[in-house]
Amino acid sequence: MNLLLVEDEPNVVSVVVRGLAAEGFNVSVAPDGNTGEKMALTNHFDLIILDIMLPGINGLELCKIIKKEKPNVPIIMLTALGSTENVVAGLDNGADDYLIKPFKFAELFARIRMLLRRYNGSVNPDQVINISDLQINLTAKNVKRGDQEITLTATEYRLLEFLAKNKSKILSRIDILENVWDIDFNLGTNVVDVYVNYLRKKIDKNSDQKLIHTAVGLGYVMKEA
Repeated sequence: MNLLLVEDEPNVVSVVVRGLAAEGFNVSVAPDGNTGEKMALTNHFDLIILDIMLPGINGLELCKIIKKEKPNVPIIMLTALGSTENVVAGLDNGADDYLIKPFKFAELFARIRMLLRRYNGSVNPDQVINISDLQINLTAKNVKRGDQEITLTATEYRLLEFLAKNKSKILSRIDILENVWDIDFNLGTNVVDVYVNYLRKKIDKNSDQKLIHTAVGLGYVMKEA
């Protein structure tokens, strides 16, 4: 599931992006209304989260613009403006829901799930991880890169899932051994390097954008760039 967050407060961005990434969402961020408009209208997003007080185009106007062009994209307004008038204004401009800062992440996540179910039927957004054009279905345990299905062994899949769930985090070989293999596995083995190479041949070999990277002297990291 691809989400867009239009928000100019770094602390809010950090909390929301980190929390949603942990739940399997791919989150793009726009720091102002003008960037948010361009991203929202030129890319596919399953749901959009907007602040109201934004540099450039404000969130209310941006919501109206997006809903005019893409009426089937659910929008949550995320803002400190919590008066009845502000809530009504947000809903009148096309917002589907309204969450007031400060908020608990669990409440935001619950509202996202509710809106995705409403718009898309039965949806389990936390069961799919998207990294660039790589899609990992945690329920079916299948993997696709673009339109191509990728066949993995059980161990390769466990390794890929662990790397993907920790996107952008450098993982040491011991971290990987303890989570993908048994904690008592022989730590002197090079099994991690061997299986990372197996994965690279299946995941990255035929793509210009490499997702599995070596952090020299530290371990491995999965990231988009």
